[in-house]
Amino acid sequence: MRDGDREAFAQLYEKFAGCVYNHALRLTGDWSTAEDIMSETFLAAWRNHATVQVDGGTLLPWLLGIATHKADNARRGVRRRQSFLARQPMPAPVEDFAPQAVGRIDDVRRLRAVQASLGRLRRHEREVLVLCVWSGLDYRQTAEALGVSVGTVRARLSRARKKLARLAEENMEPDTARGEMTSATAFAAVPARKELT
Repeated sequence: MRDGDREAFAQLYEKFAGCVYNHALRLTGDWSTAEDIMSETFLAAWRNHATVQVDGGTLLPWLLGIATHKADNARRGVRRRQSFLARQPMPAPVEDFAPQAVGRIDDVRRLRAVQASLGRLRRHEREVLVLCVWSGLDYRQTAEALGVSVGTVRARLSRARKKLARLAEENMEPDTARGEMTSATAFAAVPARKELT
């Protein structure tokens, strides 16, 4: 092994890995840390294979000495991290986020419904509706954005409003328990109709 024979090192690992792991586990009390220490021990042994001195014909004491040093380093690292965390201010309590999560799910559902309803409009009508209603542009700004006249914007917006209202009326399904509309088009049309009127 001192000459860098990988096969010899593999035999050393097979023979003593369990002993090194158990030693590290006893020192740290943590199986994950013990696995790390075992890996680091054999890595250090390979790096220093040319300098190893064998007293008594076994390398186990040398390996356990490396493992002990690595365990000390691990304990010091844990103490440093705990000391650092102890000096940090306590995190603010996390508020219950369930209402926001429910709201986001409902928003996604409504957005899909709006997109589906808008998809049933002609492209020119959809563009005017989105620019005037949801983007907040006036007729002149919308006309400039689309490269059309203000009269064209007014006509397209009027058609889009009427179609969207018709789609909403056709697909309203009142819920008998609470009087709510449940269809996708109704969900899409109601916010749009509030904006448009």
